[in-house]
Amino acid sequence: MNSFTIKDIENLSGIKAHTIRIWEQRYSFLKPQRTQTNIRYYSSDEVKTILNIALLNKYGYKISHIDKMNEADMKEKILSLSGIQAQQERIVNDLIQQMIDLGIEEFEKILDNYILARGIEKAIIQIIFPFLEKIGILWLTNHVNPAQEHLVTNIIRQKLIVGIEGVSTPLKLNKTILLFLPEGEYHELGLLFLYYLLKSRGANVIYLGANVPINDVEFVVKLRKPDYLYSHLSTVGNSFSFEKFMNQLDKRFKDIKVVISGQLTHVYEKKIPAHFKFIKSFTEVFDFIHNL
Repeated sequence: MNSFTIKDIENLSGIKAHTIRIWEQRYSFLKPQRTQTNIRYYSSDEVKTILNIALLNKYGYKISHIDKMNEADMKEKILSLSGIQAQQERIVNDLIQQMIDLGIEEFEKILDNYILARGIEKAIIQIIFPFLEKIGILWLTNHVNPAQEHLVTNIIRQKLIVGIEGVSTPLKLNKTILLFLPEGEYHELGLLFLYYLLKSRGANVIYLGANVPINDVEFVVKLRKPDYLYSHLSTVGNSFSFEKFMNQLDKRFKDIKVVISGQLTHVYEKKIPAHFKFIKSFTEVFDFIHNL
């Protein structure tokens, strides 16, 4: 059984830790265990419970009412949520729950059903990307078991690649973007998502993939002369130095615009070079592509 911190619960559910503590005192649906140093930790079942409670509460149900529901009542109320946004959030929660339980067949079935009903682009934007945003937080804190990570990563990677291969668009952007991940960064789902978005909007994409030495990037740049270098950093190893990576890019590619997105951009506090751009949200990704 996995254990999750109150910060993990906060990130996944969107409910502030302070509110979660109050709920624990007033209601019976959460009973966290504590470590020997008195730190709360939560079970997989409690993660699934709080996801459901947070969703119902967001869409109008009072906590005092939810507290009186049994599991079947809660599921019935969740399925009855009719708003499009609520339905999408419910599906994202279902994906998280299947990941926690290693329900690989059901996880893929949920994705396939959504793709069949809405198409690959809407599935990527409305379901896959929000799921990755939430789970990416847990990957950074190592609270997701590697087996869980590999299972969901491989399934989503397959869907993204199918989507990329199937792109057909009359749009044409006279821009070339080189996508790569530095050495030590193997999580390419964010980069594949960017590949899909850029290709669907008519950009020329050079995709180098994950764990690429900077010398290889430089070799391709000299031959192809892209307009942009783009890297998305999710879970680089402990030995990775973001500042060193930035300095290498600045030194070798002064005449190329460099775009970096991902979690590390949120914590970097130093001034960045003029030809660099940090993208810190989903909205900013679309703005960047729209303004190419």
